[in-house]
Amino acid sequence: MSDSADTVENAVETQHGCPVQDSLGQRVLHASREQYVSVIKALADEGYEMCVDLTGVDYLEMPHRTIRFGIQPERFEVVVNLLSLSQRKRVRLRVQVPAADATLPTLFDVHPGTEAHERETFDMFGIVFTGHPDMTRILMPEDWDGHPLRKDYSQGSIPVQFKGANS
Repeated sequence: MSDSADTVENAVETQHGCPVQDSLGQRVLHASREQYVSVIKALADEGYEMCVDLTGVDYLEMPHRTIRFGIQPERFEVVVNLLSLSQRKRVRLRVQVPAADATLPTLFDVHPGTEAHERETFDMFGIVFTGHPDMTRILMPEDWDGHPLRKDYSQGSIPVQFKGANS
């Protein structure tokens, strides 16, 4: 195999400077934390006018998982799903977030509808969205300790008493 054929074979498709892959027919961009907001803005300019979902993932039990394109896996990942109604297309953005600095800038200025999604991700995973207009809990009481969807969150137990059952 020649050098030029090898180069073409190993070429990575990119969009807005992010490696791209196909996942079950959906385009997936792997953005760095530094690229995050600028890529979202560029996708909005391309017609991805709706943020359908924004959530977190805790990979505590999979620290050595492989992510393509030489991307360094981190404990947390933020996943954003965007929709272009006019083009009938979807795109997903995945961003690695380290546990030692679990922060990302808010998308509120680009997609105001992410306000609740970011608060839920903060509440459940402890990922802080800097610049968010109201970074407070949305599901758990304000005085709640911890973040329930983190893999190291202690489940605890609440005794259940069934009506009519022998105690």
